[in-house]
Amino acid sequence: MDLFPHALLAALRDDPRRPAFEHGDRVVSRGEVLELTARIARGLREAGLGPGSALAVRTGVTPEAFAAHLAAHTLGCAVVALRPGFPAARLPHVFRSGIGALLLDPASAMPDVLAAAGPVPLLALGPYGGARDLLAGPGGGEITVTARRDDAAMVMFTSGSTGRPKGCATTYGALTAHWAWQPRTWSPLAAEFAASFGRYLLTGPFASTVIMEFLAPCLLGGGTAVIPVDDDGPLLPYAIERHRISGAVTTVPGLRRMLDRLRERSADLGSLRALVVVGSPLSPARLRSAVDLLGPVVYQGYGLTEAGSIAMLTPGDIARGPDRVLSSVGRPHRGVEVTVRDEADRELPPGRLGEVHVRSPYLMAGYRGDPETTRAVLRDGRLRTGDLGFLDEDGYLHLAGRVREVIRVNGSAVHAGPIERALSVHPDVAEAYVAGAADARTGEAVHAFVVPAPGRVPDPEALTDLVRAGLGPASAPATITPVSAVPLTPSGKPDKRALLHLLTP
Repeated sequence: MDLFPHALLAALRDDPRRPAFEHGDRVVSRGEVLELTARIARGLREAGLGPGSALAVRTGVTPEAFAAHLAAHTLGCAVVALRPGFPAARLPHVFRSGIGALLLDPASAMPDVLAAAGPVPLLALGPYGGARDLLAGPGGGEITVTARRDDAAMVMFTSGSTGRPKGCATTYGALTAHWAWQPRTWSPLAAEFAASFGRYLLTGPFASTVIMEFLAPCLLGGGTAVIPVDDDGPLLPYAIERHRISGAVTTVPGLRRMLDRLRERSADLGSLRALVVVGSPLSPARLRSAVDLLGPVVYQGYGLTEAGSIAMLTPGDIARGPDRVLSSVGRPHRGVEVTVRDEADRELPPGRLGEVHVRSPYLMAGYRGDPETTRAVLRDGRLRTGDLGFLDEDGYLHLAGRVREVIRVNGSAVHAGPIERALSVHPDVAEAYVAGAADARTGEAVHAFVVPAPGRVPDPEALTDLVRAGLGPASAPATITPVSAVPLTPSGKPDKRALLHLLTP
């Protein structure tokens, strides 16, 4: 099997006139992407970068930015992608991890990134101060891949919201084995995505593993990535209508905004074939609502930065499966093994709640520069995800929150996830989030925050009784607060700390 990114380069060469990107009014062909890649690779090489070098990248979403990522991969660099919103206070830690150079585009040259980079050599995609402009040099000629299988290809840093950021390092060998990047070994689901993402609405940063995972079948399958420059939201239904989008990715809050807008004003979404919802589990009520409004195009995805995409709930699952599949995140991808284990690392039978463990050929190699934390989560080739869940008898994976999201009420350990699941099945509730806070009487108390279903007014007393009856008195929320929307962290996940700030002192 050819090492990553050989398959992608071959796909671009096979049809050089076919559009690879639409960026506003600009159409960039596959041949032009190759020319940009060769030019940037030459500049990176002349800057002293090569196999094993670490290149920090902070750019917007442009064809040039994608070509820069591809160029770095041809040289065998570890691309350390700095996503928008990464906490400024955590940036110095990233640049202390052996960064060889910083690549930016002039529009994304944030002062906090430049300050954290310090003396690290500066490269740019266009004129910028004293930086070396990689687009201004001569053409690069032939593209030669010098990547090495065991070197890190990508390093994705976590936000560090629970401590020091962790850099998840994925090797070139792992990307070579990844389900998305090898069209000759695509499963039926991967081939389905390649057909559905013929026109991919590309709104997220290349620093996102999810964005890159679905860009792969788009480009490898002959599709075009559409980068809108005239829309004011992450996934407006009207952007899908305007650009005739066939495939898109969104989060649970993004889906909620999309459905709310469609109820206010309809849109022609006849071109849409796949809408993948990621980031957090989708409640059965929200999933039913989405399918009713959008049709059989909704997929629920589950993955981690450390493991890539793990499982997928497909429209076929939703249509053919029993009702309980609506509360799942689907079955694991081909080649991905999921087990659920107890605290003693014993595998649990179907239906038993425990920690989700994953084994696959494209797991991260470890956390960059942090062998102790790596040993804690990688065990015998398996990744401890930190997610609480269970497998049912049909192989569907059901998530129930984070293992560490434990609230101690009068000494009893209460998990937030099962409470969220119990609340989210109520017809008055579209989304539910639970967090714990110190309490003078019980040590800690459960606090719930619910987004009402359209046209419904949740009754806190009825919801509390529902939880108490299903999970016991310790799990019953001390407060239930309706919210119009959940605040998000910079990485797009629900910000439970911000929710707790909504409580009256």
